Amino acid sequence: MEDYRAVERTFQTLVQVAGRAGREENGNVVIQTYNPDHYAIIDSSKQDYDLFYNQEVALRKMLKYPPFCDIILISFSGKNLSQVKNISEFVYKKLISVQNEKINIYKPVPSPIDKIQNNYRWRIIIKCKVTSTVLDIINYAINDDKIKKSKETKIIVDINPNTMN
Repeated sequence: MEDYRAVERTFQTLVQVAGRAGREENGNVVIQTYNPDHYAIIDSSKQDYDLFYNQEVALRKMLKYPPFCDIILISFSGKNLSQVKNISEFVYKKLISVQNEKINIYKPVPSPIDKIQNNYRWRIIIKCKVTSTVLDIINYAINDDKIKKSKETKIIVDINPNTMN
């Protein structure tokens, strides 16, 4: 679940590049890929927006990605790796203690880019429909006295983030 929009971005970029290649005179587009049979590559070569859309929407529905579900990214960062990890695990335990069957909470893991400017980064991903109940659960989990005392770990909650980094 690194970034569910990666396929869409690939399709968009390839169609855009192909469109520019033939503006002035006939041109060719050469795509180097490890996965030439991927539907984003095939559909972009045909510039078939409808086919791509239908395949992408079906996949997102099956995997419960937006627009069929919301994704909440809870990010933890700080200078002390042990503390960042412990706070993320503490929040996770609080979340699962009050979760219901409509909320999928994934265990805390290091972010794909796990260290930026000497700050370690961990994250929790939640898949569900955002409701006031879900927001109350998240507030309950992150507004604990133990977390408030740990001022070195920063917590950010992002609903339907632009990137999953």
